[in-house]
Amino acid sequence: MKDLKKLLKYLGPYRKDMLIGALLLVLETSFELFIPMLMADLIDVGVTQGDIPYILHKGVQMGVCALLSLITGLLYAKFAARASYGWGAQIREAQYRQVQEYAFSNLDHFETSSLVTRMTTDITVLQNALNGGFRPMIRGPVMLVMGVILSFWMNPILACVFLVGAPILGIILFLILRKVGPMYEVLQKAVDRLNAVIEEGLTAIRAVKAFVRGEYEEEKFQKVNENLMDTSRTTFHYAVLNMPAFQLVMYGCVLVIMWLGGSMILGGRLQVGDLTGFLSYVFQVMNSMMMISNVFLLLTRSLASAHRIAMVLEEEVQLSSPKNAEEIVPDGSIDFENVSFKYNPDAEENALSNVTLHIASGQTVGVLGGTGSAKTTLVQLIPRLYDATSGTVKVGGIDVRKYDLHALRDAVSIVLQKNVLFSGTVRENLLWGNEAADDETLWKACRMACADEFLERMPGGLDTDLGQGGVNVSGGQKQRLCIARALLKNPRILIFDDSTSAVDTATEGRIRTALAGLPHMTKIVIAQRITSVIGTDQIIILDDGKVHAVGTHEELLKTDSIYREIYDSQMKGGVIHAGTSDQRQEA
Repeated sequence: MKDLKKLLKYLGPYRKDMLIGALLLVLETSFELFIPMLMADLIDVGVTQGDIPYILHKGVQMGVCALLSLITGLLYAKFAARASYGWGAQIREAQYRQVQEYAFSNLDHFETSSLVTRMTTDITVLQNALNGGFRPMIRGPVMLVMGVILSFWMNPILACVFLVGAPILGIILFLILRKVGPMYEVLQKAVDRLNAVIEEGLTAIRAVKAFVRGEYEEEKFQKVNENLMDTSRTTFHYAVLNMPAFQLVMYGCVLVIMWLGGSMILGGRLQVGDLTGFLSYVFQVMNSMMMISNVFLLLTRSLASAHRIAMVLEEEVQLSSPKNAEEIVPDGSIDFENVSFKYNPDAEENALSNVTLHIASGQTVGVLGGTGSAKTTLVQLIPRLYDATSGTVKVGGIDVRKYDLHALRDAVSIVLQKNVLFSGTVRENLLWGNEAADDETLWKACRMACADEFLERMPGGLDTDLGQGGVNVSGGQKQRLCIARALLKNPRILIFDDSTSAVDTATEGRIRTALAGLPHMTKIVIAQRITSVIGTDQIIILDDGKVHAVGTHEELLKTDSIYREIYDSQMKGGVIHAGTSDQRQEA
């Protein structure tokens, strides 16, 4: 319940709509409750005595009450919808804003599919709970209290039936809630698993088709889909038991009242109109109790969703800017001072161990190493995507933990190993690097990244639509566009994380030549091809998270066995990497 209370603070400006809706609902219920009293008078006086003017008078009063009830009900629906959907939008925005603040270590705590579910399905559950539950939550207690009071006022003896029926209904509701409460959490996790399979299948649809694994993916989807179906069926199988149970108790009460009321009418102690009016209150009281039970069911499900949403909002952001943070990065020098790092504090081994390095501002540095040697981990510590577990990482001679995060990351550009382009045009993607860049600046960056070669052949040029995730361009073209985008930031430090792997060697050579004309920029090149780093100022060899050797190409070729092994495997026989004729000539 505390999670739901915390989320209610996001009502913000919609709190007024909820209060107005509650007031309108009380008025609607009050008008409705007057109708049975007017009906009793109409029957006992008007119909019994044949007084037509009295019947018309009471009929008009009933019509006015019904009309006012309808008007207030419609107005309530308007304000309730505004409050519930506005509340959902506020929570969704808060969640998205919180996720944007997350460090990579925070994101490791949640699966992407689970975050999607928490921002969509879980919020929909809360919206439905407010929109569908607010009415019975207010109307139910009001009708229950007023209905019981008026019932005792009309006939205390018959009203004693409530004293027996209410505890029975309360026990039934308690048993149902105790059963279905934990099942709602399981249900939402089943939705997470379904979303995970859908996301993975659609993202990798090309690989699925290439390997003809469509049937396998269908079977995997069918499994999680059936799991969600079975979980939903079991959960709601118990949840809907309240309806037949309540109807059984309600009609049992009606039978007892009809039997007692009929005896009292025959004995002259009760009039027919009073019994008719009393039965109206019986139905209203029982319906109000059914409403309250539905509210509890909605509330039980919303509590599970509220807890999942609160986990996202209350996740402590592990990386943040310090007070009085440094906002200017003086240069692109980088220092690792006895740095060790592990992704999980409970991990037995470090991903990086005792790394000590110095990279001077403006240098071009290559990083080589086998798969799993922590090359990417090393460079992720520079813009403080992760914090070092021990030791110090410095940029511009200042500990990265003393910088304003925005200022530090703005001074570092990373071209990721996995190229990421967004839906939209080439121009819109490039402007991520510099929002104020004009066409001349954009084309200059594209020429440096050798992206102009294919952009000039495209009919739309910079305004060519890339499609979702850049599906309209090849892997090498994606890489070159990402390099151009990074260059537009004009950063102090430029990091290539194996980001020319899909580019041919000749094009890669032209990119290296263009980057050599940026002496103010420190460049770190993580690569698998030795030709990508052969001309750098220094080469760092990583092995199992440790610095194995540092030196120039000539120095390492003479002194380091790992580097010589890499060189021989790629260069022997004139074959650099892919074995093309151009590469043989270059070798």
